[in-house]
Amino acid sequence: MKAADRRVTGSSGAGQGGDAGLEGAPGRDRVAGAAGEGGPAAPGPAAPGPAASGPAAPLPAAPGPAAPVPAAPGPAAPVPAAPVPAAPGTPGSSPARALAGSRLRALAHSARVRALARSPRERAPAGSRSRALARHPVTVHLAVLAGFVSAGIAVTWPRATYLAGRLPAIRDAGSYVWGFWWMARQVEHFGNPWFTRSIAAPVGAQLGLHALMPLPGAAMMPVTLAFGPSASYNLLSVLMPGLMCYAMYRVGRLWLPSQAGAIAAGAFFGLSSMLTWRSWYHLNLAAGILFLPLALEAAVRLTRRPGWRRAVVLGLVVGAALLTDQEMSVLVVMLTAAAVAPWLLRSPAAARSPAAAHTPAAAGLPVAARTPAAAHTPAAAGLPVAARLRALAARARIAVLAAAVALLVASPQIIAVIQQSRSGGATSPPAQLAASYVGYAARFPGMFELSPRVQDFGLGSLGFVYNGRVTDGVPVFGLVLTVLAVLGLIAARRRRGAGLLALLWLGCAALALGPVLRIGTHVYIPDAETLDGVRVSGVMPYTWFVRIPGLSSFREPARILMLGMVPACLLAGAAVNWLRYHAAPVIIVVAALGILEAGWSGNPGIGSMPTALPAVDAPIAADHSGSLVVDVPFGIRGGIPTYGGKFDPEAQVLATADGHPRAVAFLSRVPAPTISGISRHAFYARLVAAQQGQRSTPAQLAAARLDARHLGIGWVLVWRWDGRHRRCVRFLENTGFRLDYIADDVQVFRPAGAVAGGR
Repeated sequence: MKAADRRVTGSSGAGQGGDAGLEGAPGRDRVAGAAGEGGPAAPGPAAPGPAASGPAAPLPAAPGPAAPVPAAPGPAAPVPAAPVPAAPGTPGSSPARALAGSRLRALAHSARVRALARSPRERAPAGSRSRALARHPVTVHLAVLAGFVSAGIAVTWPRATYLAGRLPAIRDAGSYVWGFWWMARQVEHFGNPWFTRSIAAPVGAQLGLHALMPLPGAAMMPVTLAFGPSASYNLLSVLMPGLMCYAMYRVGRLWLPSQAGAIAAGAFFGLSSMLTWRSWYHLNLAAGILFLPLALEAAVRLTRRPGWRRAVVLGLVVGAALLTDQEMSVLVVMLTAAAVAPWLLRSPAAARSPAAAHTPAAAGLPVAARTPAAAHTPAAAGLPVAARLRALAARARIAVLAAAVALLVASPQIIAVIQQSRSGGATSPPAQLAASYVGYAARFPGMFELSPRVQDFGLGSLGFVYNGRVTDGVPVFGLVLTVLAVLGLIAARRRRGAGLLALLWLGCAALALGPVLRIGTHVYIPDAETLDGVRVSGVMPYTWFVRIPGLSSFREPARILMLGMVPACLLAGAAVNWLRYHAAPVIIVVAALGILEAGWSGNPGIGSMPTALPAVDAPIAADHSGSLVVDVPFGIRGGIPTYGGKFDPEAQVLATADGHPRAVAFLSRVPAPTISGISRHAFYARLVAAQQGQRSTPAQLAAARLDARHLGIGWVLVWRWDGRHRRCVRFLENTGFRLDYIADDVQVFRPAGAVAGGR
């Protein structure tokens, strides 16, 4: 029974992911249709049988008129009546009845053939049609997607309630809202979205390395225009866990035999604390992570059945990843290379699958080498060098096509990055970069401990629970996922790809440790050396990773764990797949334990903020002069380097409502020219000095007053700020600004002339 169950499950499951399953589905429909007719049909008319009555008599060899009986010589004498066969067609004759029966059976058989020729919808009863619809691959995929989205909403609750008009009270959220607004505005007006003067005004900033999310911003444009940028940000954040689950589920269907294993792989991926935290606070990273399983699926399909169409699909996915998030696109390229390289570099005997015999790579091989069995024969090992080179060249052309499509799709983003780099906006202080390498590293064995999510269930005292900081994510796989991944590796050790998945998982874990080795609370630096003034280990892989050209800016090593989630979840799905056939009830226990570590409900220290402050912003929105708005505290924040103080997270949200350029800015990578240009303005420089408690001389105040008029500052918003705002208020009064009104604990200042004329 187990073997039969395995065959049925694998057959139906393959229809959800693999090409072979989709091709086999019509065959199953045909078998079901034949069985529904009540058994095998007669192949044709039956042979006539003996007469129903009378003595047995030989039948004529062929139908026709009855042969005459010769008369006996002499007078007629009574002869015993022998049965004379009647002519065919004569009513009541045996051959006539047999022939009539044959015709009836032929008609019945024709009726059955016509019934089978009808569509399944016409011949199947209503119950059968509904069951067939429920088993249809599209229905199954929609049901799985809906289930994942619902689960994602449940494990990230109360994030879905923010759709009513709230946002996480962090500058990242304000930056995302501004980004959705900016993208919609630029697309609508056919403008360049990779440069702006609407923030860090009037200097502006290049956005080639900023978390602008051009592709999601353009895709969500209808929602942004209809309901506002905050709705786009919240909706995408709420849906992202379910979308990540579904993307990983599709990959699982390509490698795992059972539906249960693929669903488990998707759930462990998208519902993990590590990735749901990103959905809460780092939407650009969560959207970029979505392309990890998407790219892996496209790469696997390409290697299984190479062709230009699948190369184009892979190129589109990789290019779209770069248009979503540049940092995660590095991980997408790494994963794609790991999936494609073995296929690209192996010998022409790679035609080991039936599908490979029909690929362009196999076109230049001898016929004997195109069969699966021939791939392992001595003849295959001795293929001509020319044939090997032709096969390698064919595969290389497919890979080059995929790369070309990716570059073409991502070319606007690549051009923006090049322009920012040429202007000096891509450089960062080396010492700060090196310090972040160490500060944002994961620790061992913390990455394999229980997720801190278990504390929400009162299980924080269990021990072996991650207790590190969660200000830049939850750098932990989780204990349940770790154990299942190890068991899955054991169960699937003989399957192709299992070893590569394990190697990728452990490699990502090693890179995430950063340039030093943290074990518990101890830091070890074997083979110590100095990197930009910071002591690092020469044997740690990350020390060499950041020395690869273009990767020095990957300054948070713990984020590489997100790439490690892909192989870990597939291996965990292999463990669930084994349980499906050997100990199915244990899956319930696994699901219960997995729920304890799933999801994220928000950091306790981060509250929420409204999506609008009409009492504060309505007068500014009514002013159509386009004057500049300055927020106090004032600063240019985000990635390194930074300038000024930490401004209120609501500042950039209000900018999307009133439409005025903002002096503050939150950028993933703060361009050095932006800081240089801002700091040259006397008003900004002395305002930052006032925030730091410094006094300005009369000459400095006069220069700041003159600069404020040249900048066209029409509004200054002093936000809630620990009492230190008094020195800033004094500076504003000395530079010609007066208090206009107070709303929602925000003091709004205007130039003295504007207040006097308007009141």
